[in-house]
Amino acid sequence: MARATVAVLTTTPESVLEDYGRLMDLAGLREHVPTQYDTILKINISWHHYFPACSTTPWQLDGVIRTLRREGYANLIPAQNRTVVVDPKVGAERNHLAPVVQRHGIDFTYLYEPGVEWVNYQPRARMRVLHRVFPDGILIPALFIGRNAIHLPTTKTHVFTGITGAMKNAFGGLLRDNRHWTHAVIHETLADLLAIQKEIHPGLFAVMDGTIAGDGSGPRAMLPHVKNTLLASADQVAIDAIEAKLMGFDPLSFDFIRLAHEDGLGVGDPREIEIVGDDISEVNWRFNHRRETFASRGQKLIYHGPLKPLERLLLRTWLVPWSYLASRAYHDGYWYPFVGRKRVAEIMATGWGDLFRRYGGVETVPGPAVPAS
Repeated sequence: MARATVAVLTTTPESVLEDYGRLMDLAGLREHVPTQYDTILKINISWHHYFPACSTTPWQLDGVIRTLRREGYANLIPAQNRTVVVDPKVGAERNHLAPVVQRHGIDFTYLYEPGVEWVNYQPRARMRVLHRVFPDGILIPALFIGRNAIHLPTTKTHVFTGITGAMKNAFGGLLRDNRHWTHAVIHETLADLLAIQKEIHPGLFAVMDGTIAGDGSGPRAMLPHVKNTLLASADQVAIDAIEAKLMGFDPLSFDFIRLAHEDGLGVGDPREIEIVGDDISEVNWRFNHRRETFASRGQKLIYHGPLKPLERLLLRTWLVPWSYLASRAYHDGYWYPFVGRKRVAEIMATGWGDLFRRYGGVETVPGPAVPAS
């Protein structure tokens, strides 16, 4: 397998927009993402509240849009799907992403709305699990076919996949609301989705924000840490592998990275990945993805524990709403008000908190919006 390239840069709130441009150039944007096609910007909104490291940051979206416009990518389509427990429209406002797209004169596409067509896609590649989970057909957005895709994840841990990055970011776009059916086989699902992406997208790229990184029970109930790090790559497996390495993990210990590496979908072994930009050879954030919450323990009992025989009854029948209500009650009703707000306040006292406020307020973020060519 050919070596992959991942660009990594250290940044500051003052230089982050300029650094995103340099980062994407180092990672070979124009080489891997052809300018003649429309480009999907796959936003990540993992919570409708603002919680640091949880969702695409406003400076990440702004920096990527500015860079793409300067490089001649004209038609940009920020896209986001919903989950059963997250309202992406509320999240776009509270995470200060809506002002960014408005300033650049473009609009969000919400993939669950009635005007968005979903088609039954027949992959050419061998599917590990999706054909079994969805025997009536694998539905994907028609909008994605024949367009570039740039993923905008953040660096964070995850209770099901260990970490979540570029590969997991596709999960929230390519599959519909019933994608939770795949949670019991999530690692194989992510490998299948990457195989599909490589068939439908003429260009595939990821730009990952690690200015604030999430440790612990991701993607929501985390400990956020300021890390001032940006990553980019055309190899979705390699960027996730380097994210894992920064966090202090063996990338190949995560099944989704190992499976994708074995399937030739990307490079998951750090020894075969070239790092360009800053030296990260001594970096180890010593994160711990094995921390659990009450909600995640309950979910794992269903997907992998003694409640496994009841999975279909609990998550695919008229009983389904109980799980959504339980998750919302725990995360929105208890965890965020009593635990999360204090952690948000700590980050808001940093330079990144100041920048976040500026994106949501009346102050002008440095540099003009770049008009479409």
